[in-house]
Amino acid sequence: MTQKKRILLIEDEEDIAALIKLQAELSGYRLQVEVDGINGYRAVERERPDLVILDVMLPGENGLDICRKMKNSADLKNIPVIILSAKSEELDIVLGLELGADDYVPKPFSPKILFSRVKAVMRRGKEPEKATKLVKYGDFILEIDRYILRKGDKPIPLTLSEFGILRRLVTNRGKVLTRNQLLDDINNDDAFIVDRNIDVHIASLRKKLGPTFDWIETVRGVGYRFKEELTGIER
Repeated sequence: MTQKKRILLIEDEEDIAALIKLQAELSGYRLQVEVDGINGYRAVERERPDLVILDVMLPGENGLDICRKMKNSADLKNIPVIILSAKSEELDIVLGLELGADDYVPKPFSPKILFSRVKAVMRRGKEPEKATKLVKYGDFILEIDRYILRKGDKPIPLTLSEFGILRRLVTNRGKVLTRNQLLDDINNDDAFIVDRNIDVHIASLRKKLGPTFDWIETVRGVGYRFKEELTGIER
């Protein structure tokens, strides 16, 4: 029998915790609940769960600090984190993603949608994305190591910045990346963005790719995400 994946939920609202626990059981996961940040982080260190669902506003220690500590720890940084945040608190969402959270779910939320995100994040964690060499989506083919994008047999000329953005989004498909994350990644990848405006480069990229290319999604107030549903992938 396959062992159930272990999820640690750090959430101080009893009703929300009970709702998530019920859906976890229905979805086939084992779920442990901690109600404050200090004991929650200790439980992460002690239990080493397969995934952490983390509220932002917690007694003792807030969720953003916990996320930061996890991602700065050599032993804990590979544990996926999903942050729960009030829908209007875009700053918390952006900070959480930039601190290394794998996804966020705004409150109020659907338990079924939350666990679809859990499943997607765990699936991404198993994929050796850094080994990706050739990605196919629709009629488009991206040769990552060769800096080539083609539609069928026709090459599409991209600047280094545009290619860097596309490559980063593709290799993190399904994950929301903030503008600052894209900027930092590209500048660290020898593709300097002169005007430091990610939105301008995204608009240019979309224009070159054409109206049939709808894989790059705008996440309002946060950043961008590449759809997960690739038609095929080779490594």
